[in-house]
Amino acid sequence: MVLAESKTISFDDFITWLPARSEYRYELRDGEILEMPKPRGKHSEIAGFIISELNFIIRQSPLPYLIPRESIVKSIDDKSGYEPDVIVLDRELLAQEPRWETESIITQGSSVKLAIEVVSTNWQDDYAIKQIAYQALGIQEYWIVDYLGLGGRNFIGYPKQPTISVYNLVDGEYDLHQFRSNELIVSPTFPDLELSIDRMS
Repeated sequence: MVLAESKTISFDDFITWLPARSEYRYELRDGEILEMPKPRGKHSEIAGFIISELNFIIRQSPLPYLIPRESIVKSIDDKSGYEPDVIVLDRELLAQEPRWETESIITQGSSVKLAIEVVSTNWQDDYAIKQIAYQALGIQEYWIVDYLGLGGRNFIGYPKQPTISVYNLVDGEYDLHQFRSNELIVSPTFPDLELSIDRMS
């Protein structure tokens, strides 16, 4: 990741600054704008596959959920804003989101049924920073899809291998379960989902 701006700015200033079209994605972290390449190749393929699988379950259920093309999750301290690779929103709760219709911004964790990050070289962000931010906001379920096993040993163990980490909010803190190889993930939000890391890669 490359620091795009050196001065500290507010979340609202970040939203105003965001370019409408760019070859990069931008996130705000503790008041600093971070520039990163848009996902390509395998990263995009895996995110697209997950969206397809989740949309199939949503249509079959039918659950009152939607997966937007893009949205920004505002941190609870108003100093950061993240754009998950995949986000599942509760359509019925979006009416309570003051900035959804005009800016595609999520301010309440209850609106998010599931947030997913597909790991790239900046894996520390997904395992440490975003996990803490999503937990603080009260996002019920968070996945880290580490299809190359890039995460540190403290996060995915040793020997390192492709891993899906599923965090579920229990009494305000994330409870972690990890799935490898052909193990089917257990998702409280999508109990009928049959998905493994092997199916993705």
